[in-house]
This record gives sequence, structure tokens and C-alpha cells, in this order.
Amino acid sequence: MSETIKVLCYKSKTLSNGEHPLMLCVCKDRKRKFQSLGISIKAELWDFKTNQPKDKCPNRERIAVLISEKINEIQKTALDKRIAGKDFTATTLIESTTNNTTNKTVGEYYLTYIQNLQKENRIRYAGMFEVSYSSFIKFNKHLDIPFSDIDVAWLKRYEKWMKEQNLSVSTISTRIRHLRAVFNLAITEHSIKSDCYPFHSYKVSKLNKQTAKRALNKQDILKVMQYKGTSLMECLAIDIFIFSYLNAGINFIDIAKLKYSNIIENHLTYNREKTKKLISIPLQAEAMEIIAKYKNMKSPYLFPVLSPFHKTEIQIANRLHKVLAKVNKHLKEIGEKLELPIPLTTYVARHSYATVLKRAEVSTAIISESLGHSSEKITQVYLDSFDNEQISNAMKNLL
Repeated sequence: MSETIKVLCYKSKTLSNGEHPLMLCVCKDRKRKFQSLGISIKAELWDFKTNQPKDKCPNRERIAVLISEKINEIQKTALDKRIAGKDFTATTLIESTTNNTTNKTVGEYYLTYIQNLQKENRIRYAGMFEVSYSSFIKFNKHLDIPFSDIDVAWLKRYEKWMKEQNLSVSTISTRIRHLRAVFNLAITEHSIKSDCYPFHSYKVSKLNKQTAKRALNKQDILKVMQYKGTSLMECLAIDIFIFSYLNAGINFIDIAKLKYSNIIENHLTYNREKTKKLISIPLQAEAMEIIAKYKNMKSPYLFPVLSPFHKTEIQIANRLHKVLAKVNKHLKEIGEKLELPIPLTTYVARHSYATVLKRAEVSTAIISESLGHSSEKITQVYLDSFDNEQISNAMKNLL
């Protein structure tokens, strides 16, 4: 539907000088958006049929020129967006032509988001946002653009561009979710309005549905467990995978940070790094054997990933990134040797944990499908409502 653009004398509002503000009115898809022109006029000097100042108006020519320039600017912006295939609303059309230097660009907000994460010592997460930021820069050349420029069409072009580079759907999903988080920050700070929010129509969840299979069946898991590593790093990779599988899909970052103090009455008890949720998992004999294998009196950590040498958040983040890359490299090679149906990574252990238990008809309230398709917070809420005996009985199905 084409937009209509006109200037109205806003009679419903009377200023202290008895005049009424002139308002730009843009109507599109039956929705109207008003913006003040910054000038006002007395009602008797305005022609309400033609929406122009009357001949007797002292500033008629100046006001007429201003009106014409503003309408032409809006029309040109609408034409540019239409040619570029960009969706727009009455609100985003006006905001695209508003010269407000106090509004931050997408790039400025993105960098602010990264700085906030760094201040919270969430170094690894900040690093992930930096990677996404670089990707958007590479795609669009720059991010010195208003939020209204990023619409559904823009996101679809980015998605297509990423797929042409043979990047995984999960990677595309992660980067777009990062951009969505930056949008949410701008909305929270009232820098943009919800009309500029493209994620009402563009659903990131549809990408998650396209994600390739990430789970192994129990037979393939046993193949990995029976594999004999030929090097220390290969053995560590296998042990981390098995330990994750046996302990509710605990991720690599949490495994690396585990200390002996996290073992309480034969349970692995820790706060998950990502959600800060307290988790308590019964330790099986096989998991205890792996812990004993790496016992080091000089280090408080269960696994030889971190050491007392790694003190600062930067040191820890760099070390975790380096070791995770090596672990996944060895797991991938092991998976190829075993001719597994999917590439082997630490994250496969997490999905396999959930899938194997579900196939064993364990209650989905205990091992929620959220590990792959629903909210992780909901999963943790469900887990909180069951006692250790129930969870212990469920986990007997893993082997």
C-alpha cells in the first residue's frame, strides 16, 4: 500500500501563544505517524482544505517551502527504500529522515553492548559479539546506519549472504540473535521505538528449526567411549566428551572451571556459567574414574585446562578458547575415524544426553527438549522440581 504524506495544522493542541503546531503526517498500512515541523500558525491563517497557509499569512512562502522540502524528503526516502526492497512503516520512514545527532547508530550501540559485557567480566561472550560485529561490517561495509535501515529484507539478505559462505545455520542464528540483543538494548534505553524492531516479523527461531542433527544414539556414544586415544590431547578430548554426556550435558566452559570443591556428597554441584543457575548432578562411577585420572595436587581444577597461572578474565578466556578449539579438532578427527553420522564436538554430548534419555522414555519434564528447541531457563525450572533420586534413576539410562 502506498503511503500518503501531508502537513496538518494540529488544532487539538494550542500553544501558549494561541497558535497550533504544524505536523507532518505519514500514513501507511492504515497507521499514522506524526512529527512536528517545529513551527506553528494561527488557525485563521491556515487553509484546512488544501493544507497550506493562506495568502494573508505573513510567512506563507517560507512555510510553503519548508512543507514542500519535508514532503519531498519523505517521498525520496520512501522511493529509495522501495527500490532497495526494504520494508518500512510510517514510523521508520519518518525516523529515517530525522536528523537527530543524539541518536546512536547501530554500530555505536553494538560497541556499547560489547563494552558492557567486558565491564561485567563476560570476556568470552564479549568476544563472540565482536566476531558477529565483524561479520555485519563485512556484509554491510559499515554499521553507521540508523536502526530503521535494518528491516526484514536486510536480515534476509544477510542470511542469504552467510549461507553462500557455507556457514552453518547455528552460526547464522547466533549472529542474528546478537544483533537482536543490540536492538533490545536500544529499545530499553528508549533510543528507538518498537516499530523499528524487525524481529516481530523476522523470527530467529525459524533458523533453529533448520539446524542439522546434533545428537548421537547410544550405540554411537558407546563407540566414542570405547575409543582408545593415541595422544594426551586426544584422550583429554574423549574424556571431556564422556564427562559432559554423563553429567547432564555440562558444557566445556563449566567443565574447565570445575574444582574439587564442586563435588559434594557424590554430586557435582555448580553454578552454570551462562545462566548462573545452581545445578546438582549425581556422579556416576565412570565420571568419578575420569576425575581420578586427572587428579593433580598442585591444581584445584578437576581437568588440566585451567591452572592457578590463569588469574585474569582475559587469561582465562584466551585459554578456554585455545583448548576448546583443540578439543573439538580432535573430536572431529575421532568422529571421522569412527564413521559417525555427524561431526563430533563437545556440544554433541549435550544434545545426545537429552536425546538418549528421551528415547528411553524418561520424563521430558526432567530432560526438557529445551536443550535443542525450547528455552533453557524453562529446562532448569523443570529440573528444580525433582529430587535427586528421580534424576539419579533417569540418568541410569545413559549407559
